[in-house]
Order: sequence, then structure tokens, then C-alpha cells
Amino acid sequence: MPYISGQPRKQKTMLPDCIDDIISQNNPVRVIDSFIDGMNIDELGFIRSAPKKTGRHGYDPRDILKLYIYGYFNGVRSSRKLMAECGRNIEVFFLLNRLVPDFRTISDFRKDNRISIKLVFKAFADICRELSLYEKQLIAIDGTKIKAVNSKMNSYNKKTLAERIKRIDANISRYLTQMDMNDESEDDDREYTEEEIKGFIEKLNQRRKKYVGFNETLNKTGETQILTTDPEARVMHGKDGYHCSYNVQTAVDGGSHLIAEYEVTNNCMD
Repeated sequence: MPYISGQPRKQKTMLPDCIDDIISQNNPVRVIDSFIDGMNIDELGFIRSAPKKTGRHGYDPRDILKLYIYGYFNGVRSSRKLMAECGRNIEVFFLLNRLVPDFRTISDFRKDNRISIKLVFKAFADICRELSLYEKQLIAIDGTKIKAVNSKMNSYNKKTLAERIKRIDANISRYLTQMDMNDESEDDDREYTEEEIKGFIEKLNQRRKKYVGFNETLNKTGETQILTTDPEARVMHGKDGYHCSYNVQTAVDGGSHLIAEYEVTNNCMD
């Protein structure tokens, strides 16, 4: 008995498939599409909510917002992965009308509109309340540590800064001693030349100056940590050790399991 055969790849059709016909009427992407189209993104403060008359054409913030929300609901948060979905995912074809924004455009949209995106969530929560989707009997609050991009090597506190400055001072002292030994020695077989040692000392002094500046910033601001890549993140203890992270506090309705409120903080404690 033969297998079930599909349509030949090279078979041409008189009428191509319509994307709207492929997406079922109860598909959640239709909810995302209607919800965003019905919002006044200008009032929410989205950048480029009104197109300029001059210059290169830009993307409608509604389209990028639809992509961002779709990625949230489907566990796709990477800007590069969202860009890939734009070129292969039928549901994203429907949402964005076959647009394929660059991953930098997606990333910048998320970075430049953080407050506005949070207002979108609040608007969605308001609709859920109007539709009585929250049972309002039990609200569970819990925290989740989400790793930041920042490396632990680029995170500093007063203790680590003091240790690094002390280590730099010891290395500078060692190089200065080496220079004195070179001056006293007539042996040409030296580990480093005088010019090389001066270069090492110059680099160490630059690094020391940077660490001293970090320490002064901590004293002025009263903060306990400085992270250079993600300034708002903090080194936090999680289930698998210490990592540069954000602490996301989420309130969930016990009956509907819908998120009622959330807050992203850099407080290490729940």
C-alpha cells in the first residue's frame, strides 16, 4: 500500500495560497493582531509612532510590537531568533505581512520602548479585568532571577576593586624592581626590555585609574555594585550559583493563572 503523498514542490498553481486562509479563526495570533491594532500607540509613548515626512521609511511600531509579543508567548526572546521567525513562520507572516526587520531593529525597539511596552501589558491586564478573567481569590507572588548579558568578570564591588588595585600595585612594584635589576645588570639576556616594562606599567596604571574611578562612583552613588555591560543588573545568588541577573517579581492570579502585575528590580532579595 503506498504512503500518503504530499504536493510536489515544483507544482505550480493558478491561485497561490492566501495566508489569511491558512491561519484558523481561533488562532491566538489573531488576538495579538486585533489587540495591537486597536491600541493608540502614540498615547503610550512609542518612538516613531507617527511617520516622518522625510527620510528613509521606517517600520510601524505596531508591527515590531506584534512580533515582540508573539515571541514572548512562544518563548522566543532573542532578536536574532525573532528575525529568523520572520522568514519561516506562517503565523509571523500573517502578523507582519511578510516583513523581515533586522535583528538590530528588533533589539533597539525593545530597548527604546521599555516603558511603553510595560504600559501595553497594563492595558492587557485592564482588558482581562473588564472581561472578569481574574478570579481575584488568590494572588501568588514569586521572584525569578533572569541572567543578564553582563559577565561576572565585568562586575565590581568595593571588595573586588580593592583586591584588583592591590594586585596592580604589587605588579607595578615588581616591574619597577625588574627595571632596577636591569640597570644594575650587564647581562643582555633579560626577560623584558626597559621599553616593554614601561609599556606594562602604563597599561597597569590605566587599569588602576579605571578601578579607582569605579570606587569613587560607588562612594558617590551609595551603590554596592557596578556592572559595565548591564548597569541596572546585579550579581545575585540563584539555584546554580552567582550570576549577573535581574530579579523579576511576578503576581499571578491563582484561578486563571494570568499574570496580574510584575516588576523588574535589581534588589537581590525577594
